[in-house]
Amino acid sequence: MPHRGTDHAMFRLGDDLAVRLPRVPGARAAPDRERAWTARLAGVVGVEAPVPVAQGEPGHGFPWRWSVVRWVHGSTPTVPDADLARDVAAVVLRLRTLDLPGPRSTRRAQPLADLTAGVTADARAVADEVDVGRVLRAWDASVAADPWDGVGVWLHGDVAPGNLVVRGGRLVGVLDWGGASLGDPAGDVGLAWNFLDAPSRAAFRAALGDDDATWLRARGWALRQALLQLPYYRTRYVPLADHARQTIRAVLEDAGRLDR
Repeated sequence: MPHRGTDHAMFRLGDDLAVRLPRVPGARAAPDRERAWTARLAGVVGVEAPVPVAQGEPGHGFPWRWSVVRWVHGSTPTVPDADLARDVAAVVLRLRTLDLPGPRSTRRAQPLADLTAGVTADARAVADEVDVGRVLRAWDASVAADPWDGVGVWLHGDVAPGNLVVRGGRLVGVLDWGGASLGDPAGDVGLAWNFLDAPSRAAFRAALGDDDATWLRARGWALRQALLQLPYYRTRYVPLADHARQTIRAVLEDAGRLDR
């Protein structure tokens, strides 16, 4: 499901460029991170990306740095597909093999058990539309999986349909590299539930070759992200709230099949 970004505003600048401006305080460091990592990482893993070509400074009432970036031609995917799943898996795997120093993730580099209180609170906050018991059982299964060994791999940080660009049904570009960092390899597998259906999810997992523990942790990370989004966005931005609902349904359906 395509939707607008929540952290940045984008404006086309001719045919091949765009202006990218942070919209919220939490995104104000993104231009610096994107300038540091977008071209370096995207080029190595073989995808097109909105590489920054110029930086704007605060002024005329706008308080933060902003960027002029290359426009990635194509469209965001709207239908799950096994070929697309395998294309994304190839990018995720290439990222994992990179031997580059970098920052540790602030979102995907901690034990899932440490997040249980937040998951429980967020699930209860939307108890009017989710089965809290099922949600917490699915979460507990992820928490019970063998933990990550702490050896960080490179992550894009937000592998979701809105950050993928396709042409002719095949992946050509990946957007929004501001969250790229080192963390749990399970952290870049959320597409399995935030977009893919059961057949394409199976193709994704087969292409990744992840073990059961990594897969369960990945499902937990996907559930955590959706539970962060749903209470916040259901009164602020309906499309993203709907995307979170879709992810939670997919997690619960998958948990019901695999955990019986």
